[in-house]
Amino acid sequence: MALQLEIVSPEKLLLSKAVEMVVIPGAEGEMGVMPLHAPVLLLLRGGIIGIVENGQVTDRLFVAGGFAEVTAERCTVLADEAIPVAEVSRATGEQRLSEATAALGALDKTDVDAINTAMDRIQSARAMLEAATS
Repeated sequence: MALQLEIVSPEKLLLSKAVEMVVIPGAEGEMGVMPLHAPVLLLLRGGIIGIVENGQVTDRLFVAGGFAEVTAERCTVLADEAIPVAEVSRATGEQRLSEATAALGALDKTDVDAINTAMDRIQSARAMLEAATS
């Protein structure tokens, strides 16, 4: 039995195929999803999605956050942004990290929501840099 994986960005459907397993970057940590997984809805953090087929990671995509819906037969990822790891640019990651760090420094330190959003942007930029160098 295979798991149907769909990865969707705001621009287009990036991937739709049957896989053995997928590892997704949940807000609470990495999560492996296989067929017959218990249903769950996840908040994603910036990180790398790993697609496993025949016991090997066959494809990797960087995601900048989003949501994932998991059922027994399917995993649907609604990504804020998704890029194949081979296309991730180190320069773009460095630029995003610089901008996010500067934005955090300029915030009102009492605005907790804005600080959390800025920290999420920093974490996503760091994950992009990690993807670019992996």
